[in-house]
This record gives sequence, structure tokens and C-alpha cells, in this order.
Amino acid sequence: MSIIEMKRTSALGCLALCLTILPVHAAEDSDFLIQGEYRDETMGAQVVALGSGSFDVYLLEGGLPGTGWEPGKTRIALKGMRKGEPARAEGFTVAVEESSLSLTTPDGKKQKLPRTERESPTLSAKPPEGAVVLFDGSSTEEWENGKIIDGHLQASGTTSKKVFGDYKLHLEFRTPYMPTARGQGRGNSGIYHSGRWETQILDSFGLEGLDNETGGIYSVAKPRLNMCLPPLAWQTYDVDFTAAKFDTAGNRTTWPRITVKLNGVTVHEDLELTKDFTASAPLSKPLTSHQGPVFLQDHGNPVEFRNIWIVPGK
Repeated sequence: MSIIEMKRTSALGCLALCLTILPVHAAEDSDFLIQGEYRDETMGAQVVALGSGSFDVYLLEGGLPGTGWEPGKTRIALKGMRKGEPARAEGFTVAVEESSLSLTTPDGKKQKLPRTERESPTLSAKPPEGAVVLFDGSSTEEWENGKIIDGHLQASGTTSKKVFGDYKLHLEFRTPYMPTARGQGRGNSGIYHSGRWETQILDSFGLEGLDNETGGIYSVAKPRLNMCLPPLAWQTYDVDFTAAKFDTAGNRTTWPRITVKLNGVTVHEDLELTKDFTASAPLSKPLTSHQGPVFLQDHGNPVEFRNIWIVPGK
């Protein structure tokens, strides 16, 4: 069992921790096996690998995001500082192993949180009648600049050959395991709706949930909560997109609207997109059409996609 020592570093409850563990670098390393989600009936924990035996731990009142924890409930960040001999500070001790996380609070209360592996309820959803299948693992014929490896579409800056107005989109993605990377350099890509508005992809597992993290509409709105799963887990976006409308003279009369489910949980509901495009959009001119392509951003990280289909609106 690996022991994590936590030290309070601010009045907000941010804690420093040290963890005794051997550093290794393969995706199946001991860090990879420890990172992930843990929960019992009253609390959840997300353990984020930072490389070389260092971790951040986030304790969540009531459970995990979408299954007990909601915005407004307590979230305590335990920031990984160094590895070394375990020690105690102000009564906090955490023990982590592959199957459970044990927490002792300053008042002596002990809790054991079993490890859990969550899966999106829409994972492997089959395209309904009338759907346009953009990627099923067999070819990239529906994509410009498409690249396929081991049956997965790569984040290669690829654009759908077809354009769409209103639609329902299902897409599955996987972020890489990059424990030593930070911020926007960690599993970055994005899905541009109508070639203009980005739902972000990033390894933002455990983070606050900002507009430039998974679930966010880049530069427009942060998600209602962070539903990002750990890296290398397949995740889902299910999106209802309502295109902008124009009058007979070609003047825009309404902005587009979007509802986004990340891993089965609504993170944006009927959100109005009140700008012509977001950063790095391939269509970065004033909005003049209600139709556009789906664009999968290349941000230099090995993000992968599968099972992409669209049901066009009538």
C-alpha cells in the first residue's frame, strides 16, 4: 500500500501530499494503476497522476461528479508536491492502493473508498435509422485529411466532407496518458460544430471544469460540472446542435444553440452561441450560412476517435 501524507497549505483546504511509490513511465505503470476514481456512499475521490510518483487528489462531498457530487458541494484539492517517506500533518493521512483509497480525517474518522471504473451510458451507441455514419472504424472516406490507426480516427485536423445544419451528433473519444504534461499540453483536441464552435477535448480529469477543459465551449461557457473521465477511458459527446437562422435577404435572425452531454450527463443545455466562431475555427469569417462541417482539431496530442454519427435535422 502506498501512503500519502497531506499537509494543509491554505485556509481553503488545499493540501500538499507526498507519496512513496517507484516512478515508471509506461501506461501500465504503478502511477497509472493508482490514478482514477474512488467512492463510498458519502464521498468520492479523483486521483490524478502527475508523473514520477506524484499525484493530485480531489475529495468530493457526496460522491463523484454526476453521481452524488454537484456544484455547490465541498471539493477539496490535495496537491501533489513530492515523493518520499510518509508523514502526518494536522491529522490527515491517505493510503492508496489499486483497489481502494483510505482516508483518516483530523478527528480520527476512517473511511475506505473502493476504486470504481465508470463508463458512459451512451458508449457504443448504434446509429439510428436515418443517421449519417461519419466513422465506423473501416475507412476515412467521409473525412478530408483523415488518418486511421488501429481502427481509430486520429486528431489530425480532419474535416467532414459533408456539411450539416441542425443535427444530433454522437462521438466517442479517448485522451492519451500524459502524466508529465500540464494544462493545454495534456491530451488536447476539440470538436468544431459547423466548423466554428468548439466543444473542448483535454485530459482535464479531476480539474475544476473551465471553458478550455473537456465539456467546455471554448471561450464561450464552462460546463455545468466536470464529467471528464481518466485518460485512456473511452468517453462520449452527445450533442444537439440547432443552426443559426437567416431571413430571405441573408441576414442572421438567430444565433445557433447547443445542448451537450458529456459521458451521459448534460453539461450545457440549450446554450446560445453568440459569436461567429471560437478560437482556431477553420471557418473564421462572419457567419453567413446555417450549414457547416464537423472539424476534429489537431493540437499535437494523440487523441483518438471512434463511432461517429450524425442524425441531420429536418
